[in-house]
Amino acid sequence: MDPQFRVYFSKEWYEALRLSVRNFFSEVFNGTRLPALLKISSEKNTISRLKRDNKHLSLKLSQLQALLEDKEAQLGQSKRSLRATNSSATSSGVEDENLHLSASSEEICSLATSHLGRREQSEECATAEPVKIISGHVKSSSGHDSYSALSLHASYSGIDDAAQGFYGSIIENGREVLGEEEFPEVSIEFQETFLGHTSPITRCRFSASGNNIASASVDGTVRIWTYDSSIPASRNATIYCGAEIMSLDWECKSDRLLLIGTADGGIKAWNVDAKRVVCDLNTTEAFPSVLDLKCSPVEPIFVSAASSQRLGSNSMESLGYASLTVWNMKTWKAMTVLPLGEDPPAITSLCFNHNGKILAASATDGMIHMFDMSAGLQITGWPAHDSAISSLLFGPDETSIFSLGSDGRIFEWSLQNQGRVLWSKTSSRFSDLETSNYYRHEMALDANGRQLLVTSGSVRAPIYQVQGHSKGLRTLPHSAAITTVDWHPTLPIFLTGSADNSVRVTSIS
Repeated sequence: MDPQFRVYFSKEWYEALRLSVRNFFSEVFNGTRLPALLKISSEKNTISRLKRDNKHLSLKLSQLQALLEDKEAQLGQSKRSLRATNSSATSSGVEDENLHLSASSEEICSLATSHLGRREQSEECATAEPVKIISGHVKSSSGHDSYSALSLHASYSGIDDAAQGFYGSIIENGREVLGEEEFPEVSIEFQETFLGHTSPITRCRFSASGNNIASASVDGTVRIWTYDSSIPASRNATIYCGAEIMSLDWECKSDRLLLIGTADGGIKAWNVDAKRVVCDLNTTEAFPSVLDLKCSPVEPIFVSAASSQRLGSNSMESLGYASLTVWNMKTWKAMTVLPLGEDPPAITSLCFNHNGKILAASATDGMIHMFDMSAGLQITGWPAHDSAISSLLFGPDETSIFSLGSDGRIFEWSLQNQGRVLWSKTSSRFSDLETSNYYRHEMALDANGRQLLVTSGSVRAPIYQVQGHSKGLRTLPHSAAITTVDWHPTLPIFLTGSADNSVRVTSIS
């Protein structure tokens, strides 16, 4: 190099030049946008990894919740044992009385009837042994009633599980706790948790095909989504209704339309393909709360059940009067109002039979009403519960109908011999009368009509075996009460929506 220019091309200058060139090319190549096709593989791997992590964390959360629940149960048992030990040791404030009564067969029949609700009076009782009634009244050290118990022990074959469910029941701190053995936990194949809501879930429903799910929450939001990654997410949507969602129902013939009923008297029809509201209806001002909606399985009509009062801090019996309106889904106009008599109690649940000719409706006065849809008239009805009925379902062969009372009692009624109870259960240990003032308990039958899933005031929901002697099951725990349930139309997959703002899809083996 020419000595004249050597002073300008020093070693420091060379290092600075090399670093500058390196930084320049680094910015050029790193700043170039990667084509979308080249990003598919990496994004797919990232999504798969996140799904695996989510599933692992959900399973771990369920296990921890189950462990916490078991520990709390053990702690409660230890506290009760300690109180019983202290009470028997001091012999203070304890009053115990045993009464031995011999009852005739007629008295035994009346006892069975009082526990089963309404049973046919014409049923004959076999020769029965004496019934032993044990009642206890225990006071705590503070002088207040700690709990009271009433246990019925009978060797009468006519008393079914509904009466036997009272064995060992006590009232502790004002709430019923049953000493029965816990149901075993259901065995699952997979479980997915949807966390797209920010307030308690009010309703969730599978579509007619089971491919799409609609879930609604207290804040007036409806989400449409799918649990299966192989199903296109093109129908996924969020619908803002501006009022609490009281009812949801899919069009029976397709997954195209979703009906939404709100607490301010609104009925919206959402087209999932067009992703827009195709019709926005309103009930009359006298009936502002749409408690239930049901689409006919055959005709392009649906029925709405509206009440004059809203479900709030008062009990279901305070929902006021009812209005049943039949709507045309082509013209989106009201066709007729089904007759219910003068000042009828609110209708809480609706269901069609398979051909849409019969509509069943349950009321807050415990009545079940049956309507002939072709004539638009009520054809029969009978008193089914001593409390309000919160849910109603036709049986799998449609020769029976299931009813769920707000007190937790479940009956299967014969439609061939009106008023006859075919099967019954008491789910009072899962029902919380305090929470039932804020949401309506409901139930759902699986595709085979053998398993009945019921909402719960607890973090787990019971699954009863219908007309079977096998023990029931219980779901994996949420972190709050289970407020809504549904079964897949063809597969052993069920939905549970909770007050913890989540919806779970569970496949059982």
